[in-house]
Amino acid sequence: MPWKNQGGGPWGSGPKGPWGSGPQPVGPRPPDLEDLLRRAQDRLQQLLPGGYFSGLGIAIVIFAAVAIWAMSGFFRVQPDELGVVLRFGKYVRDEQPGLRYHLPYPIETVLLPKALRISTISIGMTLIDDPARRGRTMRDVPEESLMLTGDENIVDVDFTVLWRIKPKGAADFLFNIQNPEGTVKAVAESAMREVVGKSNIQPILTGARTSTEQSVQELMQRTLDHYGSGIQIAQVQMQKVDPPAQVIDSFRDVQAARADLERLQNEAQTYANRVVPDARGRAAQIVQIAEGYKQQAVAEAKGQSARFLKVYEEYKKAPDVTRQRIYLETMERILGSSDKLVYDGGSSAQSIVPYLPLSELTTRRPNPPATNQPQQGSAGGGR
Repeated sequence: MPWKNQGGGPWGSGPKGPWGSGPQPVGPRPPDLEDLLRRAQDRLQQLLPGGYFSGLGIAIVIFAAVAIWAMSGFFRVQPDELGVVLRFGKYVRDEQPGLRYHLPYPIETVLLPKALRISTISIGMTLIDDPARRGRTMRDVPEESLMLTGDENIVDVDFTVLWRIKPKGAADFLFNIQNPEGTVKAVAESAMREVVGKSNIQPILTGARTSTEQSVQELMQRTLDHYGSGIQIAQVQMQKVDPPAQVIDSFRDVQAARADLERLQNEAQTYANRVVPDARGRAAQIVQIAEGYKQQAVAEAKGQSARFLKVYEEYKKAPDVTRQRIYLETMERILGSSDKLVYDGGSSAQSIVPYLPLSELTTRRPNPPATNQPQQGSAGGGR
């Protein structure tokens, strides 16, 4: 007999051991599970007159089971989800966010993909844990980002793809592709390599980023539609486009040299645009002056020729008169603009000054007559 069942012994009465009294319960005792089950059965028997296996009891149990099974068809669609209802595994309909209902399992089931959420995939870069900074940092993935351009240059391209499920493509998204993120990433990398491979490096690095992003987005959408993936590409964003790190310094030197070349070409073109029109204007001016001189010389020659012919006609009619006229006209033309002195050195010049200043007489203006002055000559003559 165990020690606790013995009424007495060498250590006295009660449940004692060789080292004193046994463990004593502290606080309220926990409920007995068998006691609770027995009480529940008693209450159920009171509710079901006639026992468990009576007709009414079986009906109530079946009704309760059917009600619970029917109520299991209620489900909730979250704001960023779309409910895809399947009937015996076949797609039936879509359900929008909110509290919805479908026929209970196994007749209908529901899948809840994140159809209204914009997902992001990065190519050429990945986030890793950085214990030094106590956070996450971005790391390049060269096997994804290094690409070959159309002019046989290597370029390092990091870009991000924003995608979502099409409004009417949830069923295609669930049943046509097995790994959506991997599929989108593979298609994005392939499309970017194709577009970059058809372009030169200079436009990609400078002003053709927008057109490159648009081309990659269109090519990705066509490919995914061909797969029947039910995915819509919202946007493609190029984060970084640089030459490889090993040659970036040399590449920058080449870019600086090209910039200097373009600058010098622009300056030369500006100088040519300024000098060439000026030279052309001067050449046109000289040509016009020469043309005017030509016309003037030809006209004067024709006039002189016509004058000579006229004079010759008159000369034939009266040679002496014409000769005298030509002589006088010639002397007038010669002496008209020269200073003239007349000197008479004959015998009749003894009583007068033998000098006649014709040029001064022609230029000196005569004085007006003095009408108000008295005539002294007549007064002296009377004296």
